[in-house]
Amino acid sequence: MKNIVFIAWHDVRYQIRQGGTLVWLFVMPPIFFFFIGTVTSGFQGGMTGGAATPIVVAASSPGFLQQQIDLRLRQNEFTPEWHSDVVADAEGDLPRRVLTFDANLSDKIVAGEQVKARYDTRASALSRDFEAIRIQRSLYTALADVVAAGAGSEQPLSADALTQLNAATRVWQLEVATAGERQIIPDGFEQAIPGILVMFTLLVLLTSSSSMLVIERLQGLLRRLASAPMTRTEVVSGKWGGRIILAALQIGFAVVIGTFLFNMRWGPDIGMIVVVLAAWAAFCASAGLLLGSLAKTEGQAAGLGVLLANLLAALGGCWWPIEVTPDWMQTLQNFMPTGWTMDALHKLISFQSGAASAIPNVITLLAGSLIVTALAIRNFKYE
Repeated sequence: MKNIVFIAWHDVRYQIRQGGTLVWLFVMPPIFFFFIGTVTSGFQGGMTGGAATPIVVAASSPGFLQQQIDLRLRQNEFTPEWHSDVVADAEGDLPRRVLTFDANLSDKIVAGEQVKARYDTRASALSRDFEAIRIQRSLYTALADVVAAGAGSEQPLSADALTQLNAATRVWQLEVATAGERQIIPDGFEQAIPGILVMFTLLVLLTSSSSMLVIERLQGLLRRLASAPMTRTEVVSGKWGGRIILAALQIGFAVVIGTFLFNMRWGPDIGMIVVVLAAWAAFCASAGLLLGSLAKTEGQAAGLGVLLANLLAALGGCWWPIEVTPDWMQTLQNFMPTGWTMDALHKLISFQSGAASAIPNVITLLAGSLIVTALAIRNFKYE
């Protein structure tokens, strides 16, 4: 055990003294957290997350119905800004979301004339449909208000009639409850922090640690270990131990930065999250050891490491929520180690399915780690 600890400790000390390793360990993850987290906000397809959606309402002389429509829009999480016409900004761009009504809205409604409404948006396809639903719900509710206020008074429709309607006690109450668990697609930092954490751990272990093993073999350092009073098992275990310590440093730093700098909420099953990340660290350590044993040159190890890490990250759901991808890609994720890890983290963090839900993922990760470790031991060479 003493020899294993000695090799692991000196491997870690050597790797963290390398400038490139330090950059990818401690500098790049926060940058990617911010960039990817900002870009992917809104992937959950229409959930506002408590932030109201700004919208410009274009209506010339809307009359007293402006107040009622404004009320219904705000109840559906919009912040309307009323103008008599749509005006471009200084750069010539029109507003991102515009709801347009015919002129003299209230007068036409009182006279029983038809009024047209049009909604134009440049929102992404992931949120456009949900915005349209909220617009329709706002307008149909306002229309129901007009009908109810007109039916309850012998006088023509007026602002006072709508005010009395809003103040009246509702006879019918609708209770809404979810039928089962609410499946909210993770987006923003909730997707980016676990995804980038998983990707960078694999990237560092498949590049820096595998390249170091190739360098040690080419420079004859491993031959010296072969002549030292320690067994092959101790040498391989020490090399694996150094890599899992490096993976633990990467994961620990990412968790701390994500929690305190980006206010990441990990959910109630933090203990199982630690288990999942530990299993992922073990897999990455074994993968780095295997690639370092198979690669012939330092460039080959680094190139293959970058290629494999990015490919597995993309297909495993590290770059974007796998839930928004086509069915074939979601099926493919089930065969990716990154997919096993991201699926477990989504269950625990986003869907809060309980600690037991991630047990199959942990078992699969550990089984994969054992297989990759066995291959790494078999292919480990001193020269």
